[in-house]
Amino acid sequence: MDIAIIGGGAAATALLDALAAWPPGTGTITVFEPSRHLWRGRPYALDLESVLVNAPPAIMSIRHGDRDHYGAWLGTRGAAHMDERFGRPLVPRALYGEYLEQTAEKALARLRESGWRVRIVSRRVVGVTRTHPFTVHTDDGREHGADQIVLCVGGGRPHDHYDLKGAPGFIGDPYPLARTLTTIPPEADVAIVGSGLTAVDVTVSLAARGHTGRISLVSRTGMLPYVWQRPLDHRPRHVTADRVNALPDVTLDNLVDLLRAELAEAGEDLDELIADIRTAPDENPVDRLRRQIALIDAPEIGRRVLQETAHSVGPLAWRRLNERDKDRLRAGFRVATGLASPMVPVNAVRLLDLFDSGQLDIVRGVTGIEYADGKFRVRARDTARSAARVVNAVNPPPHALPQDASALVTTLVEGGMAARYPAGGIVASDPRVHIVGDLAGDGSFITSGIPGVAAQAAAAAHRIA
Repeated sequence: MDIAIIGGGAAATALLDALAAWPPGTGTITVFEPSRHLWRGRPYALDLESVLVNAPPAIMSIRHGDRDHYGAWLGTRGAAHMDERFGRPLVPRALYGEYLEQTAEKALARLRESGWRVRIVSRRVVGVTRTHPFTVHTDDGREHGADQIVLCVGGGRPHDHYDLKGAPGFIGDPYPLARTLTTIPPEADVAIVGSGLTAVDVTVSLAARGHTGRISLVSRTGMLPYVWQRPLDHRPRHVTADRVNALPDVTLDNLVDLLRAELAEAGEDLDELIADIRTAPDENPVDRLRRQIALIDAPEIGRRVLQETAHSVGPLAWRRLNERDKDRLRAGFRVATGLASPMVPVNAVRLLDLFDSGQLDIVRGVTGIEYADGKFRVRARDTARSAARVVNAVNPPPHALPQDASALVTTLVEGGMAARYPAGGIVASDPRVHIVGDLAGDGSFITSGIPGVAAQAAAAAHRIA
């Protein structure tokens, strides 16, 4: 069997690690990755120390079913990166990239020992045709045969909502911050488009570099992510994969019933948590941030359970959820992702310091941003703001198509090997084609979560093996 893995980031690492656990095989595994970020992908490439992994080690394992895999690798390395408020190590993303690299290399070694030939091709795949059974076409004009195709191409790039591309001082894609932030003078007033985790990264990294100019988070909602609470030893007993698998029909209502039972057993009321979540879009974001920081050590398990299980059980539940309930979740996407993917306490505290000092503010209800006469003009419902630099920190929509993979996806769809999914992304039409990561249209609601990617990779490895 010849397996073609298109893309060489975290999804490919998870797939190789899963394949290496299966019995010995014969054939060739070819990984196509044109960038210099082999195994790391764009999110975990080398960058500033201030760009942190935004989740505790327990939900960052790239090996599906082994929640301690990453923590065991981290070992004593984590001591230098302990977030005292969180009680867990929160390392720079570049260090997590080392974990991915070493996991991939160990998987490749096991595969070679068991009889596989492994090749790394540093070229971009521009198309796939269904011949004998597949031919993979790379941008150097070469052709590579394959029996199985796995797409691990990563996610899309931030969308330029205000058509600012080409304007002097506009940064359309902030990563890597080690490169893009050097173009911003320390005294410049900066407008950051967005208020999610990417905007948090940009803000704290500017501050870490000694930026003295005004920083404004400008967005339509102005809603900040939640803040991680200090983990407790509680392990869910009701909201588990086994309980979800046992449900004859997975709906939002019966998932809520499982969560209600979980909280009731701990003496907590789910309705109080729901009421708090519903206020998120309307509450003053700085007041909410201050309240979230005060709750880092709160004893209640409700939000902790919801956040952990969104990553651990969520991908399984999402696959079985009906479309009507999926649409209900999509309608509250901004709140749901802010809750399921919070900011880490060290960044939350830094943000609050910047708000309290007056250097940082939030502009909500943005209706437009224009460039004229050497500066940017931000228009909102009840205010206007000028800036010398604009950083685009909006997150791409779920299942967004990476621009570099556009030609490849077109050949898959036109060749009947895949189909576009109504809610975004693509799904395989041929059982020998597999999609792992953000591009999977029927994938997890939280498309960038490592547990969801690892689960997809394990499922693809099972089908291939």
